[in-house]
Amino acid sequence: MTQTLNYIGPQTAMVLAAGLGTRMRPLTNDRPKALVTVAGRTLIDHMLDRLVAVGVRKAIVNVHYFADALEAHLRGRTDLEIVISDERNQLLETGGGLVRALPLLGEDPIWVANIDSLWTEHQPALAALSAAWDPNRMDSLMLVAPVSQCLGYDGAGDFHLTPDVYDPETGELAFRGAAPTAAYAHMGVHILKPQALIGQPEAPWSLADLWRQQAANGRAWGVVLDGFWMHVGDPVARDAAEARLADPKPTGG
Repeated sequence: MTQTLNYIGPQTAMVLAAGLGTRMRPLTNDRPKALVTVAGRTLIDHMLDRLVAVGVRKAIVNVHYFADALEAHLRGRTDLEIVISDERNQLLETGGGLVRALPLLGEDPIWVANIDSLWTEHQPALAALSAAWDPNRMDSLMLVAPVSQCLGYDGAGDFHLTPDVYDPETGELAFRGAAPTAAYAHMGVHILKPQALIGQPEAPWSLADLWRQQAANGRAWGVVLDGFWMHVGDPVARDAAEARLADPKPTGG
C-alpha cells in the first residue's frame, strides 16, 4: 500500500454520537444509540476500542440525545482522552458537527467514525486504512465494504472504486450517481484532513456533500474491508449482529 514516510496514523478521532437513533426504537427510548449494546458492549465502546487499538489517544465525541447519560458513560474510559463537543441546543448532522468541533481537532489528519458500524476482519482494517493514507493524493480515505459482504445495509451501494495500480484493495472513489448499483458501501469510518472543513457552515449538513466535491476532484479514496460489515441501524440489525459475533466462524466473514 502507498504509505507516507514516517507516518504513524491519526491520533485524534471525531466520533459522531449525537444522532436521535429513531430507527433503533424502542431500544433508544431511554438511551442514546451510542449506548445500545451488542455482544455485551455498547456501540460507542466497540468503536473506541477499535480506535485505541490503532493508536488514537484523543476522541472528540459529539452529544445531543440523552447527552448526560452518554457523558457519564464516557467518564468510565481511562485509556484515552475524551473531549465532548456539545450539540444539546442544535443537532448539526455529520458535517455541521465536525465544523462545531473544528477548534478541538487540530491540524493533523483525523479519524471520523460513526458509532453504528461493527465488522469482523481477516486483517486489521483500521491499520490498513492508516497505512494506505497518502495526503499528497487524498483529502478523505474511507473504509468501504463490498455490498455482498454486509448485513443491516439495504442500499444499492455508494461508490465505484478504481483500483490503485499497486494495490487493488485501495482505489479512487466515484459516487454511484445514476447507476442502478455500485459495488461498495461506506462503512462509517474514514480519515479526513480537517482543513477540508474550513469555510463550511456550522449548521446541519451532511458530510456526503463534502465527499462529492472531493470525489469530483479525485481526492476521495477508499480501502476495501477484508472481512464482513454489520450496519447496526435498527433492532433487527442489532440482533443479527449479535448473533454473527457469537458465531466464531461466520460464513464469509
